Amino acid sequence: MHVLVLGGTTEARRLAELLVEVVPAGALTSSLAGRVAGPRLPPGEVRIGGFGGADGLAAWLRTHQVDALIDATHPFAGTISFNAAAAAAAAHVPLLAVRRPGWVPGEGDDWHPAGSLAEAAAALPALGRRVFLTTGRMGLAAFAGLDELWFLMRSVDAPEAPYPARMEVLLDRGPFTLDGERELICRHRIDVVVTKDSGGAATAPKLAAAREARIPVVVVRRPPVPQGIPVVEGPEAAVAWLRAHILHGS
Repeated sequence: MHVLVLGGTTEARRLAELLVEVVPAGALTSSLAGRVAGPRLPPGEVRIGGFGGADGLAAWLRTHQVDALIDATHPFAGTISFNAAAAAAAAHVPLLAVRRPGWVPGEGDDWHPAGSLAEAAAALPALGRRVFLTTGRMGLAAFAGLDELWFLMRSVDAPEAPYPARMEVLLDRGPFTLDGERELICRHRIDVVVTKDSGGAATAPKLAAAREARIPVVVVRRPPVPQGIPVVEGPEAAVAWLRAHILHGS
């Protein structure tokens, strides 16, 4: 028995914590992309770095005799999900996707959906002048030409150019609190928030704080995902799937 978890998320770490109590010792490997310095490592074996595309992942599955592949990557890490689907099919390994639900606007929210970071950037001049940018350090080039706007950019690691000329960087890692997000929006006089629809509770307080402050939020929609893959919303359901289909036979 060997389970490979494609991780790097809160759900993936929690899944690893559950699986080390379920699978035999040494039978769990978590794979991290390596894009974050000093990642929080899950229990069990950990590998860091890419596989070399779908073919490389398929070869890894065969070489390491993987019995189940679980894709618990970030909702915006779209490429790896398609590679996982292709690799699992090629290596004849069962694949499960763990996908946290997206956020849903509620009463009082002023959300502006965008199909990409470029669309989000194009919408900003009409919405505000002081931007709380929470889309991570990748893709900042989309906002680099907005010289008339000021940005507070929050990410785990420091960004690399190109990025907006008028930008303050806040290095921080969630989970965040509602009180903290309220204070941040007030202190920096934020009048518009930009976020990806990452879902989950860890970074959701900014949405409640924006609602209370009556400021707009530009929400970048999730990229497409492979179709026809079984999906669960959380780690506990993934363990139940593994018990039913792998550990005890389908």
